[in-house]
Amino acid sequence: MLTQQMQNVIAVRLDKGEEIVESLLSVCRKYGVSCGKIDGLGTTQGASVCLFDTTEKQFHETYLPQFLEMTALCGSVSQQNGQPYLHLHITLADDHANAFGGHLKSAVVGATAEIFVTVLSGKIDRTFDEQTGLNLMTW
Repeated sequence: MLTQQMQNVIAVRLDKGEEIVESLLSVCRKYGVSCGKIDGLGTTQGASVCLFDTTEKQFHETYLPQFLEMTALCGSVSQQNGQPYLHLHITLADDHANAFGGHLKSAVVGATAEIFVTVLSGKIDRTFDEQTGLNLMTW
C-alpha cells in the first residue's frame, strides 16, 4: 500500500492481494480521519457484498470469487466507540459487463486499486438504532 496526503485528500494505492476494507481502516487510523468520503476503482479477486434485510434486521452476504472490475467504490468515514467506522458500497463488473454490488464487507485487490479519502472537518459518530437494526450517523 502506498499513501500520500495532499491537502484534505489522501491518495491510496493498493496492490494485488491487499484487503480493501482493512487497508482503508488502517489509513484512517494512520491519518486520524474521523469524518470523510471515499471514492475508488480498480479490480478484485474475491469480494463479499451484502444486502440489508429491513424485516430481519440483518445483512445477507454474497461471495463473488471471480476476478472483477471495480467500477465504483464509494462510502463514508465516521467513528463508533472512538474507532474509524467505514460504510462502503461497491459496484463490480465481470468480463460480460454484468454488474454486481451492494454493501462491501470485504474484497481482495486483483491487480490494483486507486482510492481517494477526502477528509472532512468535524466529527460524525455512529450509534446502534434498535428500530432499524443499523448503526446510524449522529452528531
